[in-house]
Amino acid sequence: YRFFSKMQAIRGFSQLNRLRTGTRLTGYCCYYSTNKIVAPPMVFIKGEEMTRHCMELIMQQWVEPHIDTSRWEFYDLSCKARDDTEDQVLRDAVAAGKRIGAIFKEPTITPTEVQKQKMGLRKTWGSPNGAMRRGWNGITISRDTIHIEGMPLGYKRPVLFERHAVGGEYSAGYKTVGKGRLVTLFLPEEGGTPTIVDGRKLNDNASAVVTYDNPLDNVTDLAHHFFKRCLEADVVPYVVTKKTVFKWQEGFWVAMKKVFDEHYREKYLAAGILDRCGGELQHLISDAATMQIIRWTDGGFGMAAHNYDGDMLTDEVAQVHRSPGFITSNLIGKDDDGRLIKEYEASHGTVADMWEAHLRGEETSLNPLGMVEALIGAMNHAAALQGDDTDVVAWTTQLRAHIHKAMVSGLGTRDLCGPTGATTEQFVATIAGALNGEPIIPPEVPAQSSMSILAPDADFGPIVDMFQALDVKGNGYIDLEDFTKGLTRLGVSPRNYGFAGPSTHDKRDEIDPPAPPPA
Repeated sequence: YRFFSKMQAIRGFSQLNRLRTGTRLTGYCCYYSTNKIVAPPMVFIKGEEMTRHCMELIMQQWVEPHIDTSRWEFYDLSCKARDDTEDQVLRDAVAAGKRIGAIFKEPTITPTEVQKQKMGLRKTWGSPNGAMRRGWNGITISRDTIHIEGMPLGYKRPVLFERHAVGGEYSAGYKTVGKGRLVTLFLPEEGGTPTIVDGRKLNDNASAVVTYDNPLDNVTDLAHHFFKRCLEADVVPYVVTKKTVFKWQEGFWVAMKKVFDEHYREKYLAAGILDRCGGELQHLISDAATMQIIRWTDGGFGMAAHNYDGDMLTDEVAQVHRSPGFITSNLIGKDDDGRLIKEYEASHGTVADMWEAHLRGEETSLNPLGMVEALIGAMNHAAALQGDDTDVVAWTTQLRAHIHKAMVSGLGTRDLCGPTGATTEQFVATIAGALNGEPIIPPEVPAQSSMSILAPDADFGPIVDMFQALDVKGNGYIDLEDFTKGLTRLGVSPRNYGFAGPSTHDKRDEIDPPAPPPA
């Protein structure tokens, strides 16, 4: 396995054949074997720090022994490689992604001034994400919760999110100015009379003047993508804006609702999804969305929002669901022919603190689930674009099953299993063994008596008395009926007063709770 920092895209099968016979072409990593599943073309973007180290282990131990990646194109977007190539590597990666249509990306660094000095860079290179979104005609960033059967997480059912991939504060221009008059002027491309968008007097000695726009042409594509996914997942869709105050956000809501009413409303009614939200597509003010994300832990909802709101709200979803490692992050774009371009990455960063610990020789325990879900998504999309995804999807499905089983069995990393959890290297080795046919065996947990878990000053006698009071049937077990009657006998059954409020539905009769009501 070799990797080169200066990148050029591979074009044509003649060049690919030269690779197979040993010719080195800058920017391409080749691993070839006829005894493996041949993966279709895909772009693999390498990043930085701990996540890069972990993915190198995964490639070496999980992927390369089973998958022929000779048709993959690899690009190094580390700060050093971008600096060495004057960002040509980023331009090459964007071009390759547009041509191939399936991209996996490791987390990357957008260097600060301090990091520029530390790494010896010539400049503080900008975030590569903006260039990718522009180059791939970005429509939306889909961020969804990841669920593992048998492992309770923050949300019981899926939560889907669409974040508009363009516009807003991220592409803003600004200047700090003094007292005077400010005029924002629009000049039509085809000529004609200029339009004053805004004019105001600035009275402060220093004001930050910011200009940005929110493109609306691709909101229709975002709407179709969002409503199709919510329908397939059987979740309630909500459109989030602050249009009551920011009047310019009205256009986003109008475009979303138009698509819904014309193309999806009847399908949602037939599926019974709108029964859970008043029979119509619901709008949520962004302030309310921040509260409902915390309250609606049953899940079963989707949200679509502007770029900045989507960024902030999906961070909140990640925290409720456990961490950013349990959230996907997929950029959806479109080429000139209407083919979808999909880029998959983890929603977390490079895990710099863990990387520093690794460099000091300390043990680390990085949960790679978010990155592996991204790799699986990119591989599956690449196979779908080729038209034959049977072998690839069978392998990625098996890989996901092994990871989930290891995590549920107590062989996960320390964020899941505590101090006894696996190190980064141990977890990778466990899954590598499973892919080679080795069984996943849960670790033995030593038996622990009830006395051994008591606090030193605890009185065991009253504990026995309370248990017997709750054990109404006297059979040594406490079920829900026993527990309810026992609390009543003890005079400590909960009341509505003094609590946040009654449940929104009767949990005694609900096996699959409904999606949340509209705010």
